[in-house]
Amino acid sequence: MRRWTWIVGGSVLALLLAYVVAFLADEPLRRLVEREVNARLEGYTMRVGRLDLHPISFSLGLRDVVILQHPDLERPIIRLPRLSASLHWAALLRGRVAADVELDGPAAHLDRARLIQVLDDPVPVTEQGRQEVFRALQSRRLHELVVRNGSLTYVEGGEARPLTLSRVEAVATEVGKAPSAADLYPSRVRVTGVVFDEGRLRVDGRADLLSVPHAAFKADVALDRIGLDHLAPVAARYGLTVTAGRVRANGQLEYAPHSKIVDMEEIRVDDLEADYAYGARAAATSVKDVVRRTAEGVKDVSSRPGVVLKARRLAVHGATVGFVNEQVTPRYRVFLADTNLVFENFTNQFTDGTATARLTGRFMGSGAISVSAAFRPETKGADFDLDARIEDTDVRTMNDLLRAHARVDVVSGIFSVFAEARVMHGRVEGYVKPLFRDLRLYGAKQDAEKSFGQKFKEQAADVIAKVLRNRPRQDVATVVPITGPLDDPRANTWAALIGLIRNAFDKAILPGFERARLGFPR
Repeated sequence: MRRWTWIVGGSVLALLLAYVVAFLADEPLRRLVEREVNARLEGYTMRVGRLDLHPISFSLGLRDVVILQHPDLERPIIRLPRLSASLHWAALLRGRVAADVELDGPAAHLDRARLIQVLDDPVPVTEQGRQEVFRALQSRRLHELVVRNGSLTYVEGGEARPLTLSRVEAVATEVGKAPSAADLYPSRVRVTGVVFDEGRLRVDGRADLLSVPHAAFKADVALDRIGLDHLAPVAARYGLTVTAGRVRANGQLEYAPHSKIVDMEEIRVDDLEADYAYGARAAATSVKDVVRRTAEGVKDVSSRPGVVLKARRLAVHGATVGFVNEQVTPRYRVFLADTNLVFENFTNQFTDGTATARLTGRFMGSGAISVSAAFRPETKGADFDLDARIEDTDVRTMNDLLRAHARVDVVSGIFSVFAEARVMHGRVEGYVKPLFRDLRLYGAKQDAEKSFGQKFKEQAADVIAKVLRNRPRQDVATVVPITGPLDDPRANTWAALIGLIRNAFDKAILPGFERARLGFPR
């Protein structure tokens, strides 16, 4: 009996001593953890509010952890209310060390100023040491990493609505396992979350969370009910106004130091409402310069060997998209309504077989538009066929555009345009045929506020048109060939397509209207 008394008493005393030692060790250990982590970080500082060591369960708890970005040491970019780390008893009995880590309620917060600071950081990402903190855990054989109720918030600035990823639940297993030639992504990863309050995110795949300079993963991804209007503050920086639209998509992503691949099985956009505004901040730049820079940007993305963007099927339904030119008087908007687009085998590389596109809609809300195209793999530059037609557009809907570029407007008329083009071997072969029917430029009621000289000019043009017009058809049409070498024979598909549209407008549509208003026959 006395023997058991000594055993029980000794055990209780040992436990008490263990807890006393653990209690006394909490603060020194907290300082040690802070010092070791911060020694590996550049440009960031971690602070730990409290550390609790539990000797019986072989676990460690951190409370009120924050990470701050220099030089702002007042507003944390990451808050972590609770972190728990525990060892596996079974592994310990086999002489191995394996641990699980749980993060409860981690919250990251970024604004535009901080994002720019990260991008402009003079310390290369490979030297910032963020991944080294995780790699230090590899020697401890971190087994499972669990995130509960995580969140990420980005604020563009001002009164802009925050962009949020909330209710994040994530599990990663075999985190400390080193990758091998046969298995580049040794960890299994599952993530779910809520995007912009209503949307849903699901990720299921594999990862190498200890990869340097950043974590690497390859996973199946699904998005549903993502509201595009939430992106309006970010889109506004690029001249885009987005007021409506929802996206759903599914496919596979691979993000690693050696490759960035987006391979989507399907992307569907419903009820998009968006405009691109050529606005006041671009006043010092011509529209042609904007087009040129856009084409160069597209070319840069498509020429990066490690970046692949692909969608087996890209579908847009019920969209209204427009271009607003604010650099002329009057400003005008050209738009497509009820737009439906189906793009199959879409890719930024154009090396994986023929891609096809079919677009329908209503130009300026009235004219039926139909565009079909086939994009072949690029071997020596752009290689595609294009067939486009816009039929029976009410010209009155184009009055602001005509006032801005031709200094006239119309009372009535119908506009159509037909175009075909083939681009191959650095050359384009095709034509554009603009057609105006029943065009009348002067109306006493519509033009009551105009000067006498402007009225006289439009009346004279109207009279000439009536005299010279082909009366049986009451239309004027001119076929304008678009044939010759491309501006840049090595241009990729997107650059060539943008240049083709620009040339059609400059060389055929506007001159075609000039002919039409004077009544020249075909």
